Amino acid sequence: MSSSRRRERRQIALRPSKQAPGPASAPSLRGFATPLALTAGLLALSLVPRVRTNEALTWSFWGATTVLLVWQAVLAWRMQGSAGGRDGCALILARPRAQHYVQSLCQLAVYAYWGWYWSPVYDYAPLLIAQLLFAYAFDILLAWSRRQDFVLGFGPFPIVFSTNLFLWFKDDWFIFQFALVAVGFLGKAFVRWQRDGRRVHIFNPSAFTLALFSLVLLLTDTTHLTWGQEINTTFSLGPRIYTVIFVIGLVVMYFFAITAVTAMAAATLFAASALYVAVTGVPYFVDSEIPSAVFLGLHLLVTDPSTSPRTPLGRAIFGVLYGLGVFTLYAVLEALGLPTFYDKLLCVPLLNLAVPAIDRAVRALGERPILSRVGLDPPLGRANLAHMGAWGMLFAAMTVFGATDGMHRGDSLPFWEQACRDNRTHACERLMRIEDSYCADNAGWACNELGRHYVEGRLVAADLDRALTYFSRACEGRFQAGCVNLLDPERPRQANPRALDLRLLLRESGPNLLDMPEPELYARACRHGWSFACQPRSASR
Repeated sequence: MSSSRRRERRQIALRPSKQAPGPASAPSLRGFATPLALTAGLLALSLVPRVRTNEALTWSFWGATTVLLVWQAVLAWRMQGSAGGRDGCALILARPRAQHYVQSLCQLAVYAYWGWYWSPVYDYAPLLIAQLLFAYAFDILLAWSRRQDFVLGFGPFPIVFSTNLFLWFKDDWFIFQFALVAVGFLGKAFVRWQRDGRRVHIFNPSAFTLALFSLVLLLTDTTHLTWGQEINTTFSLGPRIYTVIFVIGLVVMYFFAITAVTAMAAATLFAASALYVAVTGVPYFVDSEIPSAVFLGLHLLVTDPSTSPRTPLGRAIFGVLYGLGVFTLYAVLEALGLPTFYDKLLCVPLLNLAVPAIDRAVRALGERPILSRVGLDPPLGRANLAHMGAWGMLFAAMTVFGATDGMHRGDSLPFWEQACRDNRTHACERLMRIEDSYCADNAGWACNELGRHYVEGRLVAADLDRALTYFSRACEGRFQAGCVNLLDPERPRQANPRALDLRLLLRESGPNLLDMPEPELYARACRHGWSFACQPRSASR
């Protein structure tokens, strides 16, 4: 690339040259050693036990490998036929960009912490490595197909890592995971515009492909092909996950001055949630003011410096719009009966499209003394430490008000039962959803309650067959009332949760409380509003 950037680069694969001795195509063909090695690595990974145990997954690897090999063969044939031309078949080493490797290390830290508390993340590691190999080979071949050199650096890492922080396809459909990665790079290469005198990509690559695939999954009702829902809920299994994400996010903020995006998005969501509670008496999001996966998106999805506004005020506006977008999409998806975890994914490309308009609006305002005083008028970076300090104070305030780690009112099932009795907005629907989630985790009490609802027909249409199914699951979980109701469902019995149930019901979106002593467990249940647990004698039940 241009020497004005003062980067030392070394060409490691030569273009066809008239002066080269021997066949003109030979030097270029030697350049294929790199993508060929990457493809071979992808093929080798198909032999590891994690892949070989699933035939569909193995074929996904072989399919991706075949595409890359055929592509390389076509390019090699093209070069042999154009030995005297410039085909841009070079790999150029460049000094690593902090934007790539810093973000990658921060994303890797999230994987490490998340995987410590949810083992499928570590089991997924070979598949993540496979996507990196595929991404490098795909990006190289894409550049060469467009007759461009490929600058070899850490660029694919943050794209692949960011994409996989929010969406995985299940093993039987993993071929779509390779397609997910490919679309991100295609969007970066072809969807471009002129900005500040340079031709650059419009969309955050990972956000672009996530939004596109999310839309397809919603329209085709195929979310079950992915681990999207599980990913959305398992971030919170790690204790103090909000604090962990906050600290990791500070690193990105320090290097790239995107603090205003995260801070304003968080402030918008916090304020909107508080207003909703004041009006309805129930939380907007079920068990937090800002869900942990959304909080992660505020730090590592929407904050791409290349596709954000150029000024602090512009980035503050960008953050506000993202917060409003997530808040609105959650309500729309919930009203349509669709998975709500797509809320954080769908609006980012639309915001990327709005960036030039935001920059023009900020420039039209001109310099304003009040903006200078709060550090939103100067160029990026000058007031970044002040922005980080303000964000730290906001996060501390959110923590004090229970909007981050710790118990939240939405974690209390007695709260939702009372809200349902009071006919609070959506309270009964959310109570059913929460109980269904705990029943799926084998909490016998929750299964029995669901069966009772389907017998009584007050919260949901009566359905005796479905009620018997839930009573059967409660009985299988050795919840005595469920067994009794299975024999005589017309007058459903209730019972207090057992200690085993409480270990699930009181986890506050975190890990099961398997090792918590019963006295402490019942004290926690009392704090959650279970009145029976407040009696000393209840600990022996």
